[in-house]
Amino acid sequence: MATKVFMEALSPTMEEGRLVKWIKSEGDAVKSGETLAEVETDKAIMELVARGDGILRRRLVDEGATTPVGALIGVIATADENIDALLGGAPPAPAAPPAAAPATASAAPPAATPAPAAPPAGASLVPRPASPVAAPPAAPAAGTVARPRSSPLARRLATDRGVALGTLQGSGPGGRIVKRDVEAAASTSAAPSAATPAPRLPSPVSATGDAFRDTPLTQLRKTIARRLSESIGPVPTFYLTAELDMERVAEMRAAMAELGDAFKVSFNDVVLKAVATALAQHPECNAHWLGDAIRYWNRVHLGMAVAIDDGLITPVIFDANLKGLAQIAAESRDLAKRARERKLKPEEYTGSTFSVSNLGMFGIDQFTAIINPPEAGIVAIGGIEAKPVVVDGQVQVRRRMRVTMSCDHRVIDGATGAKFLQTLRRLIENPLLLVY
Repeated sequence: MATKVFMEALSPTMEEGRLVKWIKSEGDAVKSGETLAEVETDKAIMELVARGDGILRRRLVDEGATTPVGALIGVIATADENIDALLGGAPPAPAAPPAAAPATASAAPPAATPAPAAPPAGASLVPRPASPVAAPPAAPAAGTVARPRSSPLARRLATDRGVALGTLQGSGPGGRIVKRDVEAAASTSAAPSAATPAPRLPSPVSATGDAFRDTPLTQLRKTIARRLSESIGPVPTFYLTAELDMERVAEMRAAMAELGDAFKVSFNDVVLKAVATALAQHPECNAHWLGDAIRYWNRVHLGMAVAIDDGLITPVIFDANLKGLAQIAAESRDLAKRARERKLKPEEYTGSTFSVSNLGMFGIDQFTAIINPPEAGIVAIGGIEAKPVVVDGQVQVRRRMRVTMSCDHRVIDGATGAKFLQTLRRLIENPLLLVY
Protein backbone atom coordinates (compact mmCIF):
# COMPACT_ATOMS: atom_id res chain seq x y z
CA MET A 1 0.00 0.00 0.00
CA ALA A 2 1.35 3.42 -0.98
CA THR A 3 2.53 5.83 1.72
CA LYS A 4 2.12 9.57 1.29
CA VAL A 5 4.95 11.83 2.45
CA PHE A 6 3.71 15.14 3.85
CA MET A 7 5.44 18.27 5.08
CA GLU A 8 4.68 18.12 8.80
CA ALA A 9 4.77 20.65 11.61
CA LEU A 10 7.31 19.97 14.36
CA SER A 11 7.14 23.11 16.49
CA PRO A 12 4.03 25.07 17.47
CA THR A 13 5.13 28.05 15.32
CA MET A 14 6.06 26.13 12.15
CA GLU A 15 3.72 26.89 9.23
CA GLU A 16 5.97 25.90 6.32
CA GLY A 17 9.27 24.16 5.73
CA ARG A 18 12.10 24.52 3.22
CA LEU A 19 13.35 21.27 1.75
CA VAL A 20 17.12 21.60 2.11
CA LYS A 21 18.18 18.29 0.57
CA TRP A 22 16.71 15.02 -0.60
CA ILE A 23 18.63 12.11 0.91
CA LYS A 24 16.76 9.52 -1.16
CA SER A 25 16.40 9.65 -4.94
CA GLU A 26 13.44 8.49 -6.98
CA GLY A 27 13.74 4.74 -7.38
CA ASP A 28 15.65 4.22 -4.12
CA ALA A 29 14.46 1.52 -1.74
CA VAL A 30 13.12 2.97 1.50
CA LYS A 31 12.54 1.36 4.87
CA SER A 32 10.43 2.76 7.68
CA GLY A 33 12.58 4.99 9.88
CA GLU A 34 15.09 5.91 7.17
CA THR A 35 15.79 9.56 6.45
CA LEU A 36 14.15 10.83 3.26
CA ALA A 37 15.19 14.49 3.31
CA GLU A 38 16.55 17.38 5.38
CA VAL A 39 14.03 20.11 6.12
CA GLU A 40 14.61 23.60 7.52
CA THR A 41 11.87 24.48 10.00
CA ASP A 42 11.37 27.83 11.65
CA LYS A 43 14.11 27.05 14.19
CA ALA A 44 16.39 24.21 13.07
CA ILE A 45 17.40 21.73 10.40
CA MET A 46 15.46 18.49 10.91
CA GLU A 47 15.22 15.11 9.20
CA LEU A 48 12.12 13.87 7.39
CA VAL A 49 11.76 10.17 8.21
CA ALA A 50 9.78 7.59 6.24
CA ARG A 51 6.96 5.70 7.95
CA GLY A 52 6.49 3.04 5.31
CA ASP A 53 8.50 0.51 3.33
CA GLY A 54 8.81 0.49 -0.43
CA ILE A 55 10.40 2.61 -3.14
CA LEU A 56 10.47 6.39 -3.31
CA ARG A 57 8.41 6.59 -6.48
CA ARG A 58 8.01 10.34 -6.73
CA ARG A 59 9.58 13.49 -5.28
CA LEU A 60 7.13 16.38 -5.68
CA VAL A 61 9.25 19.20 -4.23
CA ASP A 62 12.63 20.44 -5.45
CA GLU A 63 15.54 21.11 -3.13
CA GLY A 64 15.43 24.67 -1.82
CA ALA A 65 11.67 24.99 -2.25
CA THR A 66 9.39 26.11 0.60
CA THR A 67 6.21 24.11 1.16
CA PRO A 68 3.26 24.68 3.54
CA VAL A 69 2.69 22.25 6.38
CA GLY A 70 0.34 19.49 5.23
CA ALA A 71 1.38 19.56 1.57
CA LEU A 72 2.15 16.31 -0.24
CA ILE A 73 5.86 16.21 -1.11
CA GLY A 74 6.46 12.58 -2.08
CA VAL A 75 5.06 9.08 -2.51
CA ILE A 76 6.45 5.72 -1.32
CA ALA A 77 5.04 2.61 -2.98
CA THR A 78 5.98 -0.76 -4.46
CA ALA A 79 7.60 -0.83 -7.88
CA ASP A 80 4.47 -2.01 -9.70
CA GLU A 81 1.85 -0.07 -7.73
CA ASN A 82 -0.24 2.50 -9.61
CA ILE A 83 0.11 5.89 -7.90
CA ASP A 84 -1.68 8.02 -10.51
CA ALA A 85 -4.66 8.53 -8.20
CA LEU A 86 -2.39 9.83 -5.43
CA LEU A 87 -0.64 12.25 -7.78
CA GLY A 88 -3.85 13.52 -9.35
CA GLY A 89 -4.48 16.03 -6.57
CA ALA A 90 -0.86 16.92 -5.98
CA PRO A 91 0.12 20.52 -6.85
CA PRO A 92 3.00 21.22 -9.22
CA ALA A 93 6.33 21.02 -7.44
CA PRO A 94 7.32 24.51 -6.22
CA ALA A 95 10.50 25.70 -7.84
CA ALA A 96 13.48 26.36 -5.62
CA PRO A 97 14.50 30.04 -5.42
CA PRO A 98 17.82 30.83 -7.09
CA ALA A 99 20.60 30.84 -4.50
CA ALA A 100 22.18 34.28 -4.20
CA ALA A 101 21.08 35.18 -7.74
CA PRO A 102 21.13 38.94 -8.28
CA ALA A 103 17.73 40.40 -9.02
CA THR A 104 17.24 42.69 -12.01
CA ALA A 105 14.60 45.22 -12.85
CA SER A 106 13.10 42.99 -15.53
CA ALA A 107 12.94 39.83 -13.41
CA ALA A 108 9.39 38.97 -12.37
CA PRO A 109 8.83 36.81 -9.27
CA PRO A 110 7.13 33.46 -9.93
CA ALA A 111 3.50 33.20 -8.89
CA ALA A 112 3.00 31.28 -5.67
CA THR A 113 0.93 28.11 -6.03
CA PRO A 114 -1.07 27.29 -2.90
CA ALA A 115 -0.89 23.69 -1.76
CA PRO A 116 -4.07 21.96 -0.56
CA ALA A 117 -4.18 21.18 3.12
CA ALA A 118 -3.77 17.51 3.92
CA PRO A 119 -3.78 15.59 7.17
CA PRO A 120 -0.22 14.87 8.31
CA ALA A 121 0.54 11.23 7.66
CA GLY A 122 3.09 9.03 6.05
CA ALA A 123 6.24 10.73 7.32
CA SER A 124 7.44 12.42 10.45
CA LEU A 125 9.96 15.10 11.29
CA VAL A 126 12.31 14.14 14.09
CA PRO A 127 15.33 15.97 15.54
CA ARG A 128 18.62 15.17 13.85
CA PRO A 129 20.74 12.83 15.97
CA ALA A 130 24.00 14.15 17.34
CA SER A 131 26.07 11.81 15.13
CA PRO A 132 24.07 11.06 11.97
CA VAL A 133 25.07 8.06 9.88
CA ALA A 134 26.06 9.23 6.43
CA ALA A 135 23.78 7.88 3.72
CA PRO A 136 25.42 6.44 0.60
CA PRO A 137 25.61 9.04 -2.15
CA ALA A 138 22.81 8.79 -4.68
CA ALA A 139 23.81 8.33 -8.28
CA PRO A 140 23.31 11.55 -10.23
CA ALA A 141 20.68 11.59 -12.92
CA ALA A 142 21.78 11.69 -16.54
CA GLY A 143 22.89 15.17 -17.59
CA THR A 144 23.33 16.43 -14.03
CA VAL A 145 26.41 17.00 -11.93
CA ALA A 146 26.64 15.21 -8.59
CA ARG A 147 26.74 17.53 -5.60
CA PRO A 148 29.46 17.00 -3.02
CA ARG A 149 28.09 15.48 0.16
CA SER A 150 28.05 18.07 2.90
CA SER A 151 26.25 19.02 6.11
CA PRO A 152 23.62 21.81 6.08
CA LEU A 153 25.83 23.96 8.33
CA ALA A 154 28.79 23.48 5.98
CA ARG A 155 26.68 24.52 2.99
CA ARG A 156 25.47 27.63 4.79
CA LEU A 157 29.00 28.61 5.81
CA ALA A 158 30.27 27.99 2.27
CA THR A 159 27.60 30.31 0.84
CA ASP A 160 28.35 33.03 3.40
CA ARG A 161 32.12 32.86 2.87
CA GLY A 162 32.21 32.27 -0.86
CA VAL A 163 33.79 28.81 -0.70
CA ALA A 164 33.09 26.35 -3.53
CA LEU A 165 32.15 23.01 -2.00
CA GLY A 166 33.32 21.16 -5.12
CA THR A 167 36.91 22.16 -4.39
CA LEU A 168 36.96 20.70 -0.87
CA GLN A 169 37.93 17.27 0.43
CA GLY A 170 35.54 16.28 3.20
CA SER A 171 36.88 15.05 6.54
CA GLY A 172 33.53 13.89 7.93
CA PRO A 173 32.06 10.37 7.90
CA GLY A 174 32.27 8.87 4.41
CA GLY A 175 34.07 11.93 3.05
CA ARG A 176 31.24 14.32 3.96
CA ILE A 177 32.18 18.02 3.97
CA VAL A 178 31.64 19.48 7.44
CA LYS A 179 32.00 22.85 9.14
CA ARG A 180 35.74 22.55 9.87
CA ASP A 181 36.51 21.87 6.19
CA VAL A 182 34.78 25.09 5.09
CA GLU A 183 36.40 27.14 7.87
CA ALA A 184 39.85 25.81 6.94
CA ALA A 185 39.33 26.67 3.27
CA ALA A 186 38.00 30.13 4.12
CA SER A 187 40.94 30.92 6.41
CA THR A 188 43.42 29.71 3.79
CA SER A 189 41.92 31.83 1.04
CA ALA A 190 41.62 34.82 3.36
CA ALA A 191 45.28 34.73 4.47
CA PRO A 192 47.11 37.49 2.50
CA SER A 193 50.53 36.78 1.01
CA ALA A 194 53.42 38.62 2.62
CA ALA A 195 54.56 39.86 -0.79
CA THR A 196 51.12 40.92 -1.95
CA PRO A 197 49.76 44.30 -0.90
CA ALA A 198 46.33 44.35 0.69
CA PRO A 199 43.62 44.78 -1.94
CA ARG A 200 41.74 48.05 -2.07
CA LEU A 201 38.19 47.86 -0.84
CA PRO A 202 35.63 48.41 -3.58
CA SER A 203 33.51 51.52 -3.54
CA PRO A 204 30.15 50.94 -1.79
CA VAL A 205 28.43 52.36 -4.89
CA SER A 206 29.30 50.96 -8.30
CA ALA A 207 28.10 52.25 -11.65
CA THR A 208 28.39 48.79 -13.21
CA GLY A 209 26.85 45.45 -12.41
CA ASP A 210 23.56 44.70 -10.69
CA ALA A 211 22.07 47.43 -8.55
CA PHE A 212 20.86 45.12 -5.79
CA ARG A 213 20.51 41.52 -4.68
CA ASP A 214 17.38 39.90 -3.25
CA THR A 215 17.90 37.03 -0.80
CA PRO A 216 14.94 34.75 0.01
CA LEU A 217 13.91 34.70 3.66
CA THR A 218 14.92 31.69 5.71
CA GLN A 219 12.26 29.96 7.78
CA LEU A 220 13.88 31.33 10.96
CA ARG A 221 13.85 34.92 9.66
CA LYS A 222 10.18 34.59 8.64
CA THR A 223 9.30 33.42 12.14
CA ILE A 224 11.28 36.23 13.78
CA ALA A 225 9.52 38.82 11.61
CA ARG A 226 6.08 37.42 12.36
CA ARG A 227 6.62 36.96 16.09
CA LEU A 228 8.15 40.36 16.69
CA SER A 229 5.46 42.07 14.61
CA GLU A 230 3.02 40.60 17.10
CA SER A 231 4.95 42.29 19.92
CA ILE A 232 6.10 45.81 19.10
CA GLY A 233 2.76 46.97 17.68
CA PRO A 234 -0.02 45.41 19.79
CA VAL A 235 1.87 45.22 23.10
CA PRO A 236 1.85 48.48 25.12
CA THR A 237 5.50 48.45 26.18
CA PHE A 238 7.40 50.71 28.56
CA TYR A 239 11.06 50.58 29.55
CA LEU A 240 12.96 50.84 32.82
CA THR A 241 16.74 51.32 32.92
CA ALA A 242 19.09 50.91 35.87
CA GLU A 243 22.88 51.03 36.17
CA LEU A 244 24.37 48.34 38.40
CA ASP A 245 27.74 48.12 40.13
CA MET A 246 29.66 45.01 39.00
CA GLU A 247 32.76 45.25 41.21
CA ARG A 248 31.72 42.51 43.62
CA VAL A 249 30.68 40.22 40.78
CA ALA A 250 34.13 40.70 39.22
CA GLU A 251 35.80 39.89 42.53
CA MET A 252 33.64 36.79 43.02
CA ARG A 253 34.39 35.53 39.48
CA ALA A 254 38.12 35.94 40.06
CA ALA A 255 37.92 34.04 43.36
CA MET A 256 35.90 31.22 41.78
CA ALA A 257 38.32 30.94 38.84
CA GLU A 258 41.18 30.33 41.27
CA LEU A 259 39.36 27.18 42.43
CA GLY A 260 39.61 25.60 38.97
CA ASP A 261 37.88 25.45 35.59
CA ALA A 262 34.83 23.77 37.08
CA PHE A 263 34.04 26.96 39.01
CA LYS A 264 34.53 29.46 36.18
CA VAL A 265 31.43 31.51 35.39
CA SER A 266 30.86 34.45 33.07
CA PHE A 267 29.22 37.76 33.89
CA ASN A 268 26.26 36.60 31.82
CA ASP A 269 25.90 33.45 33.94
CA VAL A 270 25.69 35.60 37.07
CA VAL A 271 23.07 37.83 35.41
CA LEU A 272 20.99 34.81 34.39
CA LYS A 273 21.06 33.42 37.92
CA ALA A 274 20.21 36.83 39.39
CA VAL A 275 17.27 37.40 37.00
CA ALA A 276 15.89 33.93 37.73
CA THR A 277 16.18 34.47 41.50
CA ALA A 278 14.52 37.90 41.24
CA LEU A 279 11.65 36.43 39.21
CA ALA A 280 11.05 33.82 41.90
CA GLN A 281 10.65 36.70 44.36
CA HIS A 282 8.46 38.72 41.95
CA PRO A 283 6.06 36.23 40.31
CA GLU A 284 3.97 39.15 39.04
CA CYS A 285 6.73 39.67 36.43
CA ASN A 286 7.06 35.96 35.64
CA ALA A 287 3.81 35.92 33.69
CA HIS A 288 2.16 35.42 30.30
CA TRP A 289 -0.58 37.57 28.75
CA LEU A 290 -3.29 35.21 27.43
CA GLY A 291 -5.78 37.78 26.15
CA ASP A 292 -8.58 36.94 28.57
CA ALA A 293 -6.36 36.01 31.53
CA ILE A 294 -2.88 36.48 32.99
CA ARG A 295 -0.94 33.33 33.78
CA TYR A 296 1.45 33.71 36.71
CA TRP A 297 4.08 30.98 36.61
CA ASN A 298 5.21 29.20 39.76
CA ARG A 299 8.36 27.99 38.01
CA VAL A 300 11.06 30.11 36.34
CA HIS A 301 11.99 28.98 32.83
CA LEU A 302 14.48 31.54 31.58
CA GLY A 303 14.98 32.13 27.88
CA MET A 304 18.39 33.44 26.79
CA ALA A 305 18.64 35.07 23.37
CA VAL A 306 21.44 33.63 21.20
CA ALA A 307 22.50 35.24 17.91
CA ILE A 308 23.01 32.78 15.05
CA ASP A 309 23.79 33.27 11.37
CA ASP A 310 20.14 33.44 10.28
CA GLY A 311 18.79 35.53 13.15
CA LEU A 312 17.97 34.85 16.78
CA ILE A 313 16.89 31.85 18.82
CA THR A 314 16.06 31.64 22.52
CA PRO A 315 17.01 28.37 24.22
CA VAL A 316 15.54 27.86 27.68
CA ILE A 317 17.12 27.13 31.05
CA PHE A 318 14.30 25.39 32.91
CA ASP A 319 13.86 25.99 36.66
CA ALA A 320 16.80 28.38 36.48
CA ASN A 321 16.18 29.76 39.97
CA LEU A 322 16.76 26.28 41.44
CA LYS A 323 20.10 25.73 39.71
CA GLY A 324 23.51 26.78 40.97
CA LEU A 325 25.86 29.12 39.15
CA ALA A 326 28.10 26.30 37.93
CA GLN A 327 25.13 24.37 36.53
CA ILE A 328 23.75 27.46 34.79
CA ALA A 329 27.20 28.19 33.33
CA ALA A 330 27.54 24.67 31.90
CA GLU A 331 23.98 24.57 30.59
CA SER A 332 24.11 28.03 28.99
CA ARG A 333 27.37 27.21 27.17
CA ASP A 334 25.96 23.93 25.86
CA LEU A 335 22.67 25.50 24.73
CA ALA A 336 24.42 28.42 23.02
CA LYS A 337 26.81 26.10 21.19
CA ARG A 338 24.09 23.81 19.90
CA ALA A 339 21.89 26.80 19.01
CA ARG A 340 24.61 28.14 16.70
CA GLU A 341 24.94 24.68 15.15
CA ARG A 342 21.14 24.48 14.67
CA LYS A 343 21.02 21.28 16.72
CA LEU A 344 18.53 22.28 19.42
CA LYS A 345 15.47 20.12 19.99
CA PRO A 346 12.09 21.92 19.91
CA GLU A 347 11.54 21.37 23.63
CA GLU A 348 14.83 23.20 24.31
CA TYR A 349 13.74 26.51 22.75
CA THR A 350 10.07 26.63 23.76
CA GLY A 351 8.37 27.12 27.11
CA SER A 352 10.20 30.15 28.53
CA THR A 353 8.37 32.33 31.05
CA PHE A 354 10.74 35.35 30.82
CA SER A 355 13.78 36.19 28.67
CA VAL A 356 17.20 37.84 28.84
CA SER A 357 19.09 39.37 25.91
CA ASN A 358 22.76 40.34 26.27
CA LEU A 359 24.64 42.47 23.70
CA GLY A 360 27.35 43.64 26.08
CA MET A 361 29.96 41.43 24.41
CA PHE A 362 29.46 43.46 21.22
CA GLY A 363 30.32 46.75 22.93
CA ILE A 364 26.70 47.91 23.29
CA ASP A 365 26.24 50.12 26.35
CA GLN A 366 22.44 50.04 26.46
CA PHE A 367 19.53 48.87 24.31
CA THR A 368 15.86 47.91 24.50
CA ALA A 369 14.79 44.36 23.68
CA ILE A 370 11.47 43.36 22.13
CA ILE A 371 9.20 41.22 24.29
CA ASN A 372 8.58 37.68 23.05
CA PRO A 373 4.80 37.15 23.40
CA PRO A 374 3.08 35.83 25.43
CA GLU A 375 5.83 36.71 27.94
CA ALA A 376 5.31 39.94 29.84
CA GLY A 377 8.91 41.14 30.03
CA ILE A 378 12.50 40.85 28.89
CA VAL A 379 15.75 42.24 30.33
CA ALA A 380 18.37 43.72 27.98
CA ILE A 381 21.97 43.61 29.26
CA GLY A 382 24.57 46.14 28.12
CA GLY A 383 28.34 46.04 28.36
CA ILE A 384 30.43 46.47 31.50
CA GLU A 385 32.37 49.72 31.52
CA ALA A 386 34.82 51.25 34.01
CA LYS A 387 33.69 54.77 34.84
CA PRO A 388 34.13 57.33 37.62
CA VAL A 389 31.34 57.26 40.19
CA VAL A 390 30.82 58.83 43.61
CA VAL A 391 31.02 56.31 46.47
CA ASP A 392 30.72 57.58 50.06
CA GLY A 393 31.51 61.10 48.89
CA GLN A 394 34.65 60.02 47.01
CA VAL A 395 35.16 59.63 43.25
CA GLN A 396 36.15 56.06 42.38
CA VAL A 397 36.56 54.15 39.12
CA ARG A 398 34.22 51.16 39.21
CA ARG A 399 32.82 48.69 36.70
CA ARG A 400 29.22 49.46 35.85
CA MET A 401 26.55 47.77 33.72
CA ARG A 402 23.23 49.06 32.40
CA VAL A 403 20.14 46.87 32.25
CA THR A 404 16.86 47.82 30.58
CA MET A 405 13.64 45.99 31.30
CA SER A 406 10.90 45.98 28.63
CA CYS A 407 7.50 45.56 30.29
CA ASP A 408 4.07 44.68 28.91
CA HIS A 409 1.93 47.29 30.66
CA ARG A 410 -1.11 45.00 30.48
CA VAL A 411 0.64 42.75 33.01
CA ILE A 412 3.42 44.75 34.68
CA ASP A 413 2.89 48.24 36.12
CA GLY A 414 5.70 50.76 36.48
CA ALA A 415 6.13 50.27 40.22
CA THR A 416 6.04 46.48 39.78
CA GLY A 417 8.87 46.58 37.25
CA ALA A 418 10.84 49.02 39.39
CA LYS A 419 10.63 46.71 42.42
CA PHE A 420 11.87 43.82 40.31
CA LEU A 421 14.90 45.87 39.20
CA GLN A 422 15.54 46.86 42.83
CA THR A 423 15.76 43.18 43.74
CA LEU A 424 17.94 42.48 40.71
CA ARG A 425 20.31 45.29 41.79
CA ARG A 426 20.53 43.92 45.34
CA LEU A 427 21.37 40.42 44.09
CA ILE A 428 23.99 41.50 41.55
CA GLU A 429 25.67 44.04 43.80
CA ASN A 430 25.76 41.42 46.57
CA PRO A 431 26.43 38.25 44.54
CA LEU A 432 27.05 36.04 47.57
CA LEU A 433 23.25 36.04 47.92
CA LEU A 434 23.17 33.96 44.72
CA VAL A 435 25.19 31.15 46.29
CA TYR A 436 23.49 31.27 49.68
